[in-house]
Amino acid sequence: MTNRKHKRVAIVAGVGPGLGAALVRKLVQEGCRVGMFARSPEFVGKLAAELGADALAAPTDISDARQVAAGFRNVRQQLGAVEILIAHASGSVGEGLMKTTPDQFERSWRVAVFGAFLCAREAVPGMLEGGAGAIIFTGATSSVRGRGGAVAFSSAKFAVRGLAQSLAVELWPRGIHVAHIIIDGIIDTPKVRRTYKPSANEPLLKPEAIADSYWNLIQQDRSAWSLEVDLRPYNEAFFE
Repeated sequence: MTNRKHKRVAIVAGVGPGLGAALVRKLVQEGCRVGMFARSPEFVGKLAAELGADALAAPTDISDARQVAAGFRNVRQQLGAVEILIAHASGSVGEGLMKTTPDQFERSWRVAVFGAFLCAREAVPGMLEGGAGAIIFTGATSSVRGRGGAVAFSSAKFAVRGLAQSLAVELWPRGIHVAHIIIDGIIDTPKVRRTYKPSANEPLLKPEAIADSYWNLIQQDRSAWSLEVDLRPYNEAFFE
């Protein structure tokens, strides 16, 4: 745990009971104050009660520009200037072309891509003023190769990767570390255990281990920043 007196302020956009919660817990453990964005107030409210004053529940639909602006104002007023942004939300539509409705496709894009764009626009001015910052985007296997039967999810994840690369070119020279993490595998969550029912030897990524990798990126010295990192379990088959 950090001994720094200054507590850095972070926002995790897209907090649920899996990786989102693990990211919040890791940031708080490392001495950060964290604003938690989620559409539903119930889970983030419980997590805030668990973690105490350093975790702020800020129910926000990140696909809505006004809600994102209000969420950032809330965090800035209660916690301080935002120095770390993790854009973690994504649409979960996993259907092929003809089973994906136009509304579902647009919603997936608005949550994953437009939402990340809105959050970055709110976070960056304060980071530039402070002379430093970190923005991390959560990617997936579909960020680098489209998956059959997931047109909305795959296209949105491709776009998030492009957004991260573009922002890195723009913002690295100005002191803001932008990175993209490809999670190449299935995350071990209660929902996965209930619905997917993996076997004992199934390659699954532990949320807490993923969160450690995010923190390592945030801590990197600017002389050796990473733009993209891919994470997969040791027994995951490569390139399949």
